[in-house]
Amino acid sequence: MAKKVTISTLDKMKAAGEKFVCITAYDATFARLVSEAGAETILVGDSLGMVLQGHDSTIPVTIQDMEYHTRSVNRAAPHSLVIADLPFMTYSDSTQAMTNATRLMQAGAQMVKMEGGVWLSDTISALVERGIPVCAHLGLTPQSVNAFGGYRVQGRTPKEAKSILADAVEIQDAGASLLVLECIPAELASDISAKLDIPVIGIGAGAGTDAQVLVMHDLLGLSDHQPRFVENFMAGAGNVQDALKAFVTSVKDGSYPREEHSYT
Repeated sequence: MAKKVTISTLDKMKAAGEKFVCITAYDATFARLVSEAGAETILVGDSLGMVLQGHDSTIPVTIQDMEYHTRSVNRAAPHSLVIADLPFMTYSDSTQAMTNATRLMQAGAQMVKMEGGVWLSDTISALVERGIPVCAHLGLTPQSVNAFGGYRVQGRTPKEAKSILADAVEIQDAGASLLVLECIPAELASDISAKLDIPVIGIGAGAGTDAQVLVMHDLLGLSDHQPRFVENFMAGAGNVQDALKAFVTSVKDGSYPREEHSYT
């Protein structure tokens, strides 16, 4: 049996310049397949609201939904580190975040993920002080889609780029163990990854991050709309297992993402 991946594992991989992989999963069967494919981390994402429940955003997802799917993933006993999203408006203050993060940790997550910048610092510190590891999420944060006016690339202006970098440093200083950067220019993501000590996971953020994440349904070519940064790894694969392994291999050998998957 493969050794369980921990935060320490990911820190060592970053220090060694070794890429790691994150794939979403929402049930026991796919969690097992993702883990067996060699992905170091599994994200139980609130993206389930779109790919499983048929919503047009992640906003309708509840903490009960996230608990259910986190328990399902955990039952597969994957060797991967399991990260679970705190859904929309379940962490608006430290007390609420503590209550809901506890629910996800007790459901089997080893880390919780939250979207937002510097305003999260106190909440991150409070969670980490009480033994709850945090993955932060900057750039295009899907729970803020209405405020952004749609799914739009972030950080293209000097002011936006400076703000995202400042937020990243603040979040690291608050105690976050990981950072996801979504849909920002590749140069900015590479700069942030180089400046932070914690591992950085990219999605639509170029090849310069320490890891890549994709929604499983996207990389298997099952989604109605494929964003620019997605590659269909089922094309040419004989089965789901081979497609998942192809994604893992492509991230690790640097052949994904390519320039056409990135933003400037």
